[in-house]
Amino acid sequence: MQDQPNEQMRDWDVMEREVVYILTDPDRYLPIWSVTDLGREIEYYDPDAVIRPLINAGLIHKTSDGYVFATAAAFRMVQFTGHVV
Repeated sequence: MQDQPNEQMRDWDVMEREVVYILTDPDRYLPIWSVTDLGREIEYYDPDAVIRPLINAGLIHKTSDGYVFATAAAFRMVQFTGHVV
């Protein structure tokens, strides 16, 4: 069916959500991460491919030295949607 995403796309969405949750939960995680460490945390070999769409969406900022952190929009998104597992 065209309406239902394939299994690979669903996994991609889960990884993107996981990145946003990691970056917006200061009680459990650091507020700023290196891209390499974030890739290890989500257990994915190409973390840049996961964070690039989030940067384009305005949910993550990336510094020039390779660190990422959540934007105010990401915190607001999590506040609206809650932490959905």
